[in-house]
Amino acid sequence: MNERIRNFLRDRREDGPCLVVDLEVVRENYTNFAKALPDTRVFYAVKANPAPEVLSLLASLGSCFDTASIPEIEMALAAGATPDRISFGNTIKKERDVARAYALGIRLFAVDCKEEVDKIARSAPGSRVFCRILSDCVGAEWPLSRKFGCEPAMAVDVLEHALRQGLEPYGVSFHVGSQQRNQHAWDRALAQAAAVFKECGERGINLSMVNLGGGFPTKYLKNVPSVKTYGNAIFKALRKHFGNRIPETIIEPGRGMVGNAGVIEAEVVLVSKKSE
Repeated sequence: MNERIRNFLRDRREDGPCLVVDLEVVRENYTNFAKALPDTRVFYAVKANPAPEVLSLLASLGSCFDTASIPEIEMALAAGATPDRISFGNTIKKERDVARAYALGIRLFAVDCKEEVDKIARSAPGSRVFCRILSDCVGAEWPLSRKFGCEPAMAVDVLEHALRQGLEPYGVSFHVGSQQRNQHAWDRALAQAAAVFKECGERGINLSMVNLGGGFPTKYLKNVPSVKTYGNAIFKALRKHFGNRIPETIIEPGRGMVGNAGVIEAEVVLVSKKSE
């Protein structure tokens, strides 16, 4: 808890629980991400904290936004983001939501199966798509390996199917797991992404983007590596697996952007013993 939050909580008069977010901490976090990976676009994961004040600040700083629903897209737009700075990153979307996003100007969508490609081809023709691949998430406190993504070999078929359906196969994404403490976790995922790039190239599909996902941790009780440490490790892995032909990259920090910026004040009403 920093001094600004401490002073606010000391002087407030309202009763009941209170969540306080220091926007200056959010600003500092964004700056650190931008410096750690200077050639990478930041897509803030709106689900981490969709408060209008947070979104407006990040939009003014130039951030892009990763959204998982139509309300999140609308909030990002209301905060000042233009449609080209928003991705619909949920791989399981209702077709009517795809159509609504398209009507709002969104042209970047995540997929992880041919059926999702078909929905986008019908309701968002000509859009860019990136295919999410599975990651083992070793080292993460909350693995996501069974939730989203397909096997890398299948990703090639999904992206080829997208091309046949009139969409633009744009790239590959992955997520190394939430609250990932191992800065080297991106190495294996990037090796798989590079393999997808290579196989797609052999099929005449030229991908141009790797979505490095989120997973960047925040400090709760234990210290975590700095954003700069992650940036250095990721850049080394990119050079290792892509050589001098490093693709366009984006990251999707969520809790790493806002987790350490807020404090909840609550009251313990009673601590009781129910048995001797």
